[in-house]
Amino acid sequence: MVSLISIRRKVLLAPVVALTLGIASCGGGTTSSISLTGAGASFPAPLYQRWFSEYNKQNPNVQVTYQSVGSGAGVEQFTQQTVDFGASDVAMKDEEMSQVDRGVVLLPMTAGSIVLAYNLPDIEGLKLSRQVYTDILLGKITKWNDSAIRSINPSLNLPNTDITVVHRSDGSGTTGVFTKHLSAISPEWKEKVGSGKTVEWPAGIGAKGNEGVTAQILQTEGSIGYIEYGYAKQQNISTASLENKAGNYIAPSSESASKALSAVTLPENLRAFISDPEGADSYPIVSYTWILAYQNYEDPEELNAFKEVVNWSLTDGQAFAEELGYVPLPDNVVDKVQEALGTIQAQ
Repeated sequence: MVSLISIRRKVLLAPVVALTLGIASCGGGTTSSISLTGAGASFPAPLYQRWFSEYNKQNPNVQVTYQSVGSGAGVEQFTQQTVDFGASDVAMKDEEMSQVDRGVVLLPMTAGSIVLAYNLPDIEGLKLSRQVYTDILLGKITKWNDSAIRSINPSLNLPNTDITVVHRSDGSGTTGVFTKHLSAISPEWKEKVGSGKTVEWPAGIGAKGNEGVTAQILQTEGSIGYIEYGYAKQQNISTASLENKAGNYIAPSSESASKALSAVTLPENLRAFISDPEGADSYPIVSYTWILAYQNYEDPEELNAFKEVVNWSLTDGQAFAEELGYVPLPDNVVDKVQEALGTIQAQ
């Protein structure tokens, strides 16, 4: 059980994570003050915060501001060219990229699991089958002691408590990944709700950002909601083990997420959608998350600083991923992303 004191104590629950940090190009010799701005996905925001903070200790000359506003808003601001880079948990589609006259380079930076976190005091080790968690989200299962849940969890003393589903209210890449998975495993979900950054939820209450959903779960006994694993890990929220494609119940972890990633080869365009991964030990809901960069930048110094920040995050920065609940990129993926980074040019 998580106390309300811990809600107030934790900084990750702010609806917007705004990072204004000093960063300099360690490889390019930047000496003037440079300002970079980015906005988008809340999914990787805690890791981005850590990366920028650690990099700032070594390189104080460039100001970087990142706002955790959700993937939908991030893609919109990036397309409107009001930021220097965007961020999204769903890779931009060809038609979206065609609207950006400066060109687009997609840079996967890390990966993570989307978990079903719940607030049931003294209940640990909850298991949910694919049918059960879909039916909860469809609003068909409304009590925690429903026979369908009890049959999977015979050793748990599940309460006769209403289930409150918590979902995203904003345009969200996390929602896009999650609903793509639900559509892959449930014909009923695909027909009635479908997938996308925004959908019409059959049940529950909405909150903005991974931060907002996390806060709502903490405050609402009997709730369940989908968030990036790092948020649950940092806030010590219970998470369900989910049935994967092989029929096994898998708890979220860096290891089980890595198993899922290993089942997918990242293509040359660096866009991979992992809707229902193969593998006996794979966690079933995993996604890469991308920084959205322009193909061309006007200011060579700004471009050089941006490249240095991204390159550090892809190398030294990966060491911070696992402790925050993310998956370090495999070396072969890092190589591909660095190659793509190298194609970005000054106009």
